[in-house]
Amino acid sequence: MATIRMTAFVHGHVQGVGFRWWTRCRALELGLQGYAKNLVDGRVEVVAEGDEGDVDTLKRLLEEQPSSTQRPGHVDIVVAQYGEPRGAEGFHER
Repeated sequence: MATIRMTAFVHGHVQGVGFRWWTRCRALELGLQGYAKNLVDGRVEVVAEGDEGDVDTLKRLLEEQPSSTQRPGHVDIVVAQYGEPRGAEGFHER
């Protein structure tokens, strides 16, 4: 399976509710590398690198409504872009 990089912008009520921590936990469970970062406009930027199937699973978890995995906050939309991996290490909250 191909290794890819996803940069996803998560819109909704996703700051100040534990969303980045939840995202980090799911990404680590999937073996992904990258980060989740609050943006000044209220979105969360999620960058994830790894096997294409695992990255797609993370994107589906981010989009899931209602969340069966007890995801904090409320997601309106996830806008994702894909590209070549850049060698991220670990998965961090920023």
